[in-house]
Amino acid sequence: MSLVWTLIATFLYAEIVVVLLLVLPIASPYKWNRLFKSKFLAMLAQQAHLYFFLIMGVLILFLLDAIREMRKYSSHEAGGHEHLNVEMQHSMRLFRAQRNFYISGFAIFLVLVIRRLVTLISAQANLLAQSEASMKQAQSATAAARTLMAEKSTEKAKEATEDSTLTELNELRKKVQELTSDLNREKKDKEALKSQAESLNKEYDRLTDEYSKLQKKITISDSSSGKGGEKDD
Repeated sequence: MSLVWTLIATFLYAEIVVVLLLVLPIASPYKWNRLFKSKFLAMLAQQAHLYFFLIMGVLILFLLDAIREMRKYSSHEAGGHEHLNVEMQHSMRLFRAQRNFYISGFAIFLVLVIRRLVTLISAQANLLAQSEASMKQAQSATAAARTLMAEKSTEKAKEATEDSTLTELNELRKKVQELTSDLNREKKDKEALKSQAESLNKEYDRLTDEYSKLQKKITISDSSSGKGGEKDD
């Protein structure tokens, strides 16, 4: 194998390793995307299209050369007068042309596969980042909704408490008014009883005075009647 085809075969083996690394679950899409966006690869990405078309052009040229060699040696018909060594050389060159065709063809195919895998991994990483951001927004919106619901329930509880407090205050006011009216009634009854007691005391004093006056009269009349009897004796 010549030096050029050795380099192409080495490039093919490196492509196989890269494809296996990208396909196998060795690293997450975040890590691959971080690696793709690193400073070194970012510098290469500025001219990635140029490198891609350059590599594809070189590989296509070698693929066309391999096809030409295949057609050249496959169309050769060995005559009976030719030596066996010449026929073996033609067969060997045809085998090398076919080998080079497969090497260059698979190299071109894996270049396209690697480019597609890098694009898909970057898109997957972006989608995962967007989904995480959307999930965080949804969680924050849910938390805000729960906070609003809690505040509304708290306000409703406060309103219910205020309503119950107002009801209790109204009931207490009614009870205070009833007690005030009862107290006024009791005061009026007490004043009436007091006035009745005063009138009874006055009547009692009057009766006592009359009784004392009558008692004095009786005493005077008894004394006067006693003196008249003594005189008669």
